[in-house]
Amino acid sequence: MSTRVRATVLADEEWLAADLERARRLYGRVGARVLGTIRWYSASSVLVAPALEPFVHTGIARDPSLSAVTLDMHPDGRYLDSESDRNLEGGIERLAEALGAALDAAISAAARVSGATARSLWAVATDSVANRMLWAGSATAAPQRAMRLAEALAEAVGGPMPRPRFEFVGERPVVRRCSCCLIYEAELPGVEKCASCPRQPPQQRAQRLRTLLG
Repeated sequence: MSTRVRATVLADEEWLAADLERARRLYGRVGARVLGTIRWYSASSVLVAPALEPFVHTGIARDPSLSAVTLDMHPDGRYLDSESDRNLEGGIERLAEALGAALDAAISAAARVSGATARSLWAVATDSVANRMLWAGSATAAPQRAMRLAEALAEAVGGPMPRPRFEFVGERPVVRRCSCCLIYEAELPGVEKCASCPRQPPQQRAQRLRTLLG
């Protein structure tokens, strides 16, 4: 049975320290920086989804504030899903304000606990936002609109958030990632860098994406 917790735990340093210990059971006894990055890569994608997907589909966002989002977690600690309990009025500027505040609180805490740099964790957040919005747009045959919205949202958040980047593999739009999840540094047999990982030669990355996506 899964466990439901408020996303405020993502800014709770005591909870995050315990979460790193849970993560060691999943990924091995690697350093806190690696574990913290892997965990944030998963958490950030789940955290932003309930606000951004309806925003792409309908133009109305749900509230991404940590106090509004509930995380659904597997007993082993994996992030499964999330939901927000209220709509957010005010358009993209209000969404950017609330999203930026939520990400800043979570990233600041994760950086202090894990030792990962805030800059690297903001890059992970950008890729999570870009992927979630692109997936939502692709589901409604409107990927170009979703990409424009993602760029505008990141611009409105401003500050330390990098701008999302997109490219095409054939006719299929994909996120050109600016972050690495570090999963290849975990103690998992047979796990290598993701096909889209930016920590590989561009030609190798392009070939792997073409093979993966056809």
